[in-house]
Amino acid sequence: MPQNDRDISVAGPPPTEPAGRDGEASAETSAPEIEAPPLKKIDTGYITWMMIANFGSSLALMVPLSYSLALRISDLAPGREELLGYVTGSAQFVYLVLSPLIGFWSDRTRSRFGRRTPFMIVGTVLGFVALFGIAAAPTVFLVGLSWVVGMVGWSTASQAIQNVQADRVPEEQRGRIAAWTSVTSQIAPVIGIGIAYAVASSTLLVFLVPGLLGATMLVLFPLLKPEGDSRELVHTGDVTIRDLVASYGFNPRKYPDFGWNWLGRFVFFMGLYFNTTFGTFFYAQRLDLPVKEVAGVVAAIGTIGVLAAAGGAIGGGFLSDKLGRRKLFTLIGSAIFVAGAVTEAFAQALPQLVIGAVLMQLAIAVFSAVDQAIVFAVLPDRAQAGRYLAVVAFAQKIPSAIAPLIAPLIITIGVSGGGDKNYTQLYLGGAVLALVGGLIIKFKVKSVR
Repeated sequence: MPQNDRDISVAGPPPTEPAGRDGEASAETSAPEIEAPPLKKIDTGYITWMMIANFGSSLALMVPLSYSLALRISDLAPGREELLGYVTGSAQFVYLVLSPLIGFWSDRTRSRFGRRTPFMIVGTVLGFVALFGIAAAPTVFLVGLSWVVGMVGWSTASQAIQNVQADRVPEEQRGRIAAWTSVTSQIAPVIGIGIAYAVASSTLLVFLVPGLLGATMLVLFPLLKPEGDSRELVHTGDVTIRDLVASYGFNPRKYPDFGWNWLGRFVFFMGLYFNTTFGTFFYAQRLDLPVKEVAGVVAAIGTIGVLAAAGGAIGGGFLSDKLGRRKLFTLIGSAIFVAGAVTEAFAQALPQLVIGAVLMQLAIAVFSAVDQAIVFAVLPDRAQAGRYLAVVAFAQKIPSAIAPLIAPLIITIGVSGGGDKNYTQLYLGGAVLALVGGLIIKFKVKSVR
């Protein structure tokens, strides 16, 4: 096997530029030569446990973001809902800074347990311990500090699962596995919020029960389907400061499709996070309910949307494989998102909110499943999947850090005194961004149909 193992069939030929032509080219070509495990078709059992682990990571990560953090902040600082944006945005920023280094380290890890398993286990432990801190924290500041640890832990474990997919899954299985990944990611928060609502009388259990379930599912994957020894994989050369700095980016001129797809994802997810970060407070306002009672409504709406999300992800992923047309489906997903966001923006009653939410869940599932397959197709170097997938994650993590910080400003535009927050403007802005993101991928990515 070549030392720099690229997925040539989908990513194009290796770059021929000599080292040192420019700063970025030198950084790319002077990186240590490392090897990825061979691609081979994976069986149904492996896919099943991988999806269970993905469900667990999404459950543990998204329940706090979707519900329990809002509930905790509402208890500690009633009426200060903008603090939720600061807490979640700050945690996302910290992980944003650390993730390329974690991916870089993961690519070069050589152990009897593999490259990704150590990060999956350690991340799970950190995430679970952090939940105790959030539940017991007496101030919003300490809640924020605890969530920084939780975000880093759960996100590291989740990214390890994505890295395993890049390491193991061949091109012919990527669409369908991306579809199942999207389905499990979509339904996990819905089920998790329902679980949290069932134990809502205890602040501790609201955090720990979903977290424990998620952690168990995560740990079972490497235990039952071991990654394998990575000590035999090639890894030569010393890691330099230049290599570490280079791990934070890439040369878009050298990998234009990777760059355009990154930008399209960035814009789409900026719109998405505009319209989801304050979902709990949005439903409370439009339905005139206390925040604590919103969980039941959110869970009910989410349950209805599970079928739409499952159908969108599976339909988009499988059809994009069958038809060989991935970009079309990302644009369709963006257009459906616009319809859902506009519906919610002007909704004042439960039926309209349900329709809007279901359309948005359908759209997110279609877009996420198909674009994940595009990511694997345009990945510059599979041997450095951890590094490049961390860079891809920037396209989602930067919006998740920025949107919660910008959204509080948007929802207060035109609001005087204690008036209702301007969620209509926020949701319409998110719709425009989502559509632009889909258009960028459709018309600028060239090597994928």
